[in-house]
Amino acid sequence: MAGLLVWIAVAIHRSPYRPVQSVIAFVNLLLTRVLWRVEVRGRLPARGEVGGVIICNHRSSVDPFFIQLGATGIVHWFVAKEYFRVPLVGSFLRASGSIPTNRAGIDTASTKSAIRFAQKGHWIGMLPEGRINKTSQLLLPARPGAALIALKARVPVIPCYLEDVPYDGTFWGCLFMPARVRLVIGEPIDLSEHYGQEKSHQVLGEITKQLFKQIALLAGYPDFEPQLAGRRWLPGNTQVDRSESP
Repeated sequence: MAGLLVWIAVAIHRSPYRPVQSVIAFVNLLLTRVLWRVEVRGRLPARGEVGGVIICNHRSSVDPFFIQLGATGIVHWFVAKEYFRVPLVGSFLRASGSIPTNRAGIDTASTKSAIRFAQKGHWIGMLPEGRINKTSQLLLPARPGAALIALKARVPVIPCYLEDVPYDGTFWGCLFMPARVRLVIGEPIDLSEHYGQEKSHQVLGEITKQLFKQIALLAGYPDFEPQLAGRRWLPGNTQVDRSESP
């Protein structure tokens, strides 16, 4: 027992995470590897002087768990502010380095926070569909936030695709559902040719479509044509505005 405690203490000391984050990372490892039996294809680049933005399709409330498995440091995820006020959930989100944000529109404070993290070598996690995709569509219409942050921070974007993730309509239910998940990690997308053009809605829209095409390619759908969410889009809408305005 003493040897085990010493091993745990040394592991926590060497971990890139804070002690609480190390515990979260260990629980995440158990869930993703044992309960959800995730198969990972590809690797996230090691954390360096400059970070990046990770984007993924959104099929479950636990999607970030799988992305974190492939990272060498904490991934800072955008999470709706109201979840930070939920007991236990809020504590977990703060400990895991999540970034509180508004559901609709661009949250200036959270965007600036994400840019600072990315410029310091951290990974920013974003789910550009904006809500869990409960439909038969491959991807819902996309929001341009990931492209905006990547351009302003001048960092690459890493596309990922998740398949067969557990979801029963609730957050807690996923934690008790066995699954066999597949995570595909794509190559970094260099957006340097568009640096300085983040104020152009047209450029943001074109980049966002390009990013979604890469996610679709990882899913095995090379002919997928993504759509942009319109200005009247809200995460809870049952009728999604499919206009081409970013």
